[in-house]
Amino acid sequence: MNARSEGPSRFWRPVAAFGVLVLAWQAAASIGLFSPKVFPTPAQCVAGLVEVVRDGRLFSYTVASLFRVTVGWYIAVLLAVPLGIVLGGRAALQETINPLLQFLRPISPLAWIPLAMIWFGIGDPPAVFLIFLASFFPLVVATMGAVAGIKPLYVRAARNMGLQGSRLVLRVVLPATLPSIIVILRISVGIAWLVVVAAEMIAVKSGLGFLIIDARNALRLDLVVVGMVVIGLIGIVLDRAIRRLEQLPSLGWSLARQR
Repeated sequence: MNARSEGPSRFWRPVAAFGVLVLAWQAAASIGLFSPKVFPTPAQCVAGLVEVVRDGRLFSYTVASLFRVTVGWYIAVLLAVPLGIVLGGRAALQETINPLLQFLRPISPLAWIPLAMIWFGIGDPPAVFLIFLASFFPLVVATMGAVAGIKPLYVRAARNMGLQGSRLVLRVVLPATLPSIIVILRISVGIAWLVVVAAEMIAVKSGLGFLIIDARNALRLDLVVVGMVVIGLIGIVLDRAIRRLEQLPSLGWSLARQR
């Protein structure tokens, strides 16, 4: 099968899988396997979706969640990647700082919620802080490991050619580590998206997480499911957006070398 015929099938197969899931969901509701009071039917969820679209909540809450993820994640990337490069290239510094990173990394970002609320109050800052924490430690540890894994031969050859400092980083270190960094970018943005939903259930009064918890308090299970579906769809879009970075021409030689 050639690439042209494979392309459409790669799109329609997942769509068909989701369609089968919805049909099975509707069939289970129709034969009475569960009560609509316990779990809403697809029709109820569609009605709930139309409601939150019409009153503007879905758009405003989605924008609020994406704003928090974008700010927290970008701050983490801008700080973690350079720090990982520095630590990965200096063994003594890595031996000093890495134990502290490994101590803080397993602590769930949600465990910081009480402190975040005391430090930053209610609103965007605590959510952004939690997203930053969730993204920072995986990024810095993965970048540090990627830099430490560069073959010394490449670095010595670059230095023999006169590359030092920032030129060495831009011409050798970054191209060699970008494939690994992109992988952890995908993972970290997924973690950030998970954390913002949890943080919005506690620390803010807007966002998709708040939509879910508010709907639960009002016993609107249809809106709970709508929020879950929207979160899942946006997660897919975010993952696909990061994956497109793998198609950059500058990554070709590194990806080919890893295969």
